[in-house]
Amino acid sequence: MHEYSIVQALLDACEENVKANSASKVTKVVIKIGIMSGVEPELLQSAFETFKEETLCHEAELVMQIQPIVVRCHVCLRESVLEKREYHCPNCKSQALDIIDGEDMYLMQLELE
Repeated sequence: MHEYSIVQALLDACEENVKANSASKVTKVVIKIGIMSGVEPELLQSAFETFKEETLCHEAELVMQIQPIVVRCHVCLRESVLEKREYHCPNCKSQALDIIDGEDMYLMQLELE
């Protein structure tokens, strides 16, 4: 379950930001998770709740923004959000696509005290 290592890296980043900003704790962690990132949000939430104890994030709320797949079509040049995992342009049905969002996980925001 790689969510545990992801949470550890997230907690490490939070602690670095607390120190860099002379804060005392983290109250909110906002992350963006692409649906193609391979991260299971429920498992990540559970791992965060387990591992945040005895860290500067022990009172922090984890907010997850789930990012759908966003593609750019080479034929019609439009950007679209894929509603299903059907890899064709919703506008022109071309399969000549670049995925431009929805594959990664990012730390978007921290609230510190």
